[in-house]
Amino acid sequence: MTGHDDHDHGRTFQPDHPEPTSDAALVGLALRELLIEGGHYTAEEELAVIAEMQGASPENGGKIVARAWTDPEYKKRLLINGKDSIKELGFDLEPYEFTVMENTDQVHNVIVCTLCSCYPRALLGMSPAWYKSRNYRSRVVREPRAVLSEFGVDLSDDVDVRVHDSTAELRYMVLPQRPAGTDNWSEDDLAALITRDSLIGTQRDLSTK
Repeated sequence: MTGHDDHDHGRTFQPDHPEPTSDAALVGLALRELLIEGGHYTAEEELAVIAEMQGASPENGGKIVARAWTDPEYKKRLLINGKDSIKELGFDLEPYEFTVMENTDQVHNVIVCTLCSCYPRALLGMSPAWYKSRNYRSRVVREPRAVLSEFGVDLSDDVDVRVHDSTAELRYMVLPQRPAGTDNWSEDDLAALITRDSLIGTQRDLSTK
């Protein structure tokens, strides 16, 4: 193994990533260096992924939703095979599986990752702190209506709430309902209605104002 002093630490720390000081952060850094030394990926590939992630935002998910709202055939493909369908719009979540769950008058979907914080960052941007919190991860499974109510989503008893637990292999996204009165809107205008929380499922009604 290459000695510690031989590592090129000039490429280890990014401007928005402070030098690790905790034991856990130092272990993570050591693991990263071992993976690079083992040929699993290169530092250049890592930088490319970081750059791509920094450009990720809910706008990407919004573009997918807007296309599904305006193109019934695309919507069918999206709900059947989300992983392949988003590639049509230039998005890729490889190596993860990707499933889109549609909200309807009778169904409301909400996403969680009970074990950690798996999340489709390339489509939704960075995950919010509450999504990663133990409180959300445990409660939304046990009492989803109560948690949703705290987000301002009050559902009648005849609406079925479905909680989808992400895994290391699978990512989810919610397809919100299209607001009334937007029949003649362009895809760009529709995409602008989409919020991060609506793609997670902690928001149901989208504002057109």
